[in-house]
Amino acid sequence: MQSFKPSPGIYEHIIGLRVVRTYRQEPIDAAQIERILEAGRWTGSSKNIQPWAFIVLTDPGERQRLAECGSFTGPLIGAPLVVAIVRLPEGGDFDIGRAAQNMMEAAAALGIGSCPVTLHREPCAKERLNVPDDHGCRFAVAFGYPDLEGEGELRKGIRSTLPQGRKPLTDLVHYGHFGAQR
Repeated sequence: MQSFKPSPGIYEHIIGLRVVRTYRQEPIDAAQIERILEAGRWTGSSKNIQPWAFIVLTDPGERQRLAECGSFTGPLIGAPLVVAIVRLPEGGDFDIGRAAQNMMEAAAALGIGSCPVTLHREPCAKERLNVPDDHGCRFAVAFGYPDLEGEGELRKGIRSTLPQGRKPLTDLVHYGHFGAQR
């Protein structure tokens, strides 16, 4: 059984994860891809049913076609690696999100950036990826080595339109029922 020793480094890694939307065009080697996928495979799930499958996309044309199935999908086009996460019939989105987060954390530990993307037009994504009718495919994750200069420029533009930092816990945490504070 896994030990539960304190690990400040892992805690700092988790709270330090940031989305990366611009990537160098350097390919991710097969061994690193496998490590990212292994982190997804080892994700816990409800009743351990592991209700997911992963579709790996490295071809620019395939990534472009998938990007057409959602809004705000630029990271899918620019990343050298995309993993579309297929929800099996017995699965739920909570487990899919957990698998995505595990892959993103593992990628960060390997020096690889990532960005989760919603495929807003799920029927389009399922058709492009040949996903069976009783399966779902609403989410993908873009992976790549960060283009720090491009990311800095992108963030400058976003900074003026989006909230910065994180909300304080007092705005997010309720005790006993919604609206109750300590």
